[in-house]
Amino acid sequence: MSGKSYKFQRTISSTAEHCCVPLCAASSKYNSALSFHTFPKDFETRRKWISAIRRDHFAVSPHTRVCSRHFTNEDVREPLSETARRLLRKGAVPALFEWNNFSLPLSGQAGERREVCERRERPVEEQDTSCEEAAGITHDHDYAAAPDPALVDLALDENKALRSEIDQLRKQVQTLHLKQRFGIHRFAGSDGDIRFFTRFGSYDLLMRFWTQIEPAVPSMVRVTPAQRGNFTEPTFPAAHSLQPVDEMFMFLNYLALGLKQHDLADRYGVHQSTVSRIITTWSNFLYAVLGSVRIWIPEEKIRENLPTEFKDYADTTVILDCTELRCQCPTSPHLQSEVYSAYKSNCTLKGLLGVAPHGAVTFISPLYAGSISDKQITRESGILSLLKPGMAIMVDRGFLVDDFVPCKIYRPAFLSGRSQMSASEARETQAIARVRVHVERLIRRVKEHKFFETEIPLRFFGNINQLYSVACLLTNYENGPLVKSWSKKPE
Repeated sequence: MSGKSYKFQRTISSTAEHCCVPLCAASSKYNSALSFHTFPKDFETRRKWISAIRRDHFAVSPHTRVCSRHFTNEDVREPLSETARRLLRKGAVPALFEWNNFSLPLSGQAGERREVCERRERPVEEQDTSCEEAAGITHDHDYAAAPDPALVDLALDENKALRSEIDQLRKQVQTLHLKQRFGIHRFAGSDGDIRFFTRFGSYDLLMRFWTQIEPAVPSMVRVTPAQRGNFTEPTFPAAHSLQPVDEMFMFLNYLALGLKQHDLADRYGVHQSTVSRIITTWSNFLYAVLGSVRIWIPEEKIRENLPTEFKDYADTTVILDCTELRCQCPTSPHLQSEVYSAYKSNCTLKGLLGVAPHGAVTFISPLYAGSISDKQITRESGILSLLKPGMAIMVDRGFLVDDFVPCKIYRPAFLSGRSQMSASEARETQAIARVRVHVERLIRRVKEHKFFETEIPLRFFGNINQLYSVACLLTNYENGPLVKSWSKKPE
């Protein structure tokens, strides 16, 4: 019975039954002429069915079917009514398959099964397969067969390898994104860029500083959008996208370069209001964290580390000097007179700085109106409570504080109406100037934070003390000694 063609016609049905015989794609969804039969309950007959259809490791379920194409005419009993179903003869076994061209052996029963579906002999090239192609039916795959375990293992191994490759690619993308995004990790390989953007001498110094303050970051008191400068309860993590280390980097950019908040927002890809909150938050955070470290050094510790340049002034505990920051001129004439500095011929804010002989900042006063004198700022700054008899301070000519300072004072000599100094006074003035220059170098380091090079707006007056104090305290972490010869040479 080779060369027969079967035409499948789509039927309307809520369920579809499929033939489990290999290479057979018959389905009740596409032909109502076929009938689908369950496996017999009789054990011996069921065994013959399983053997006949050639399925290895085949598990029969109540929904497993064999279509009527695989039974002879004598095995199939037609229904007595239109609503009845076809039945199989007792003991019938499927015998017609694609691998035997739907025919019986010579010793078996012969004859065509015209009741299954319409068939007629015609050449292969004229066979109509349009219905099968439209239905997506193929005859070379058994959808009911279990997959080969070896193929399953191979697929699992391939999936595992692909997942590993995806993870590696994801990490590479994240690393590339960190390098391209503006932040501390982008400049990790360039100490020159770190110095430019933060004033820290190297990436290593900056990361050492971060290691010191990182444990306090979770308790940071953050500024929220609604508070506008007021504090909220400690919350962590922050609601914005930057990591804490990049927030610190942004704050250092703000001080070191004096960048506008709009510029920082564009660089870091955040809103300008977020930049404002980060700067205020980190200004107060560093002011609290760095300010909690005692910077005043006892005189005995100073003597232990006294540079050789100070051998003639061995009792010097601190070198004092004032610095002024230019600020916006207020509209009020009274306030103008308060902040106007005759020395700078401009409106300024003035502060007193103290540096130990070995170069560390040991005293920072609040900022005062620029009209205050050196003598008055020394009296009001709080430095007097730290000075004791037996100590010595080193000051400039303008510090006429002899009447209330409880310790020795090294100060360059005045001419006091004379035309010239004596030889000993000139030598002493030069010697004091050589060692006193270190406080001026320290002030220069503070003002290398370009934020203080520009005119400070009046709106910053509420936060300027924190910014100024933090910039002064950061000089103790940013660089090495003020004089290179003081640094220890590697052994």
